[in-house]
Amino acid sequence: MRKKYETDLTDEQWAEIEPLFIGMRKRKWEKRELVNAVLYLVKTGCQWRNLPHDFPPVFTVHSFYRLARLSGLWDRILQHLVKITREKAGRNAEPSYAIIDSQSVKTTSHNEKRGYDWGKKRKEENGI
Repeated sequence: MRKKYETDLTDEQWAEIEPLFIGMRKRKWEKRELVNAVLYLVKTGCQWRNLPHDFPPVFTVHSFYRLARLSGLWDRILQHLVKITREKAGRNAEPSYAIIDSQSVKTTSHNEKRGYDWGKKRKEENGI
């Protein structure tokens, strides 16, 4: 039994995301311990090789993190948590609208033929 860290999942938090791990291969280390190790790394910003020794081995944690990222597991967990958070706040599980402004989404159609020609030392408009 290892000491608890501030970043460890509570029993309630783990119960919420545990079903998302169903179907994954059983390994020596419990999924909860691997998730706790990843949360510790993310929260503290420590280097992989400085992961405390009471967590699973660093190569095991890194492999778990990488495979979960490539399979989209982290995205599914975040989407699930957003849905639950919205429902607890009395809102619809799915957003009903979105706002996109010109500062968030840059267009390039007007800028494709515009720029500065450093060879000619002048501003170029429409490829001229």
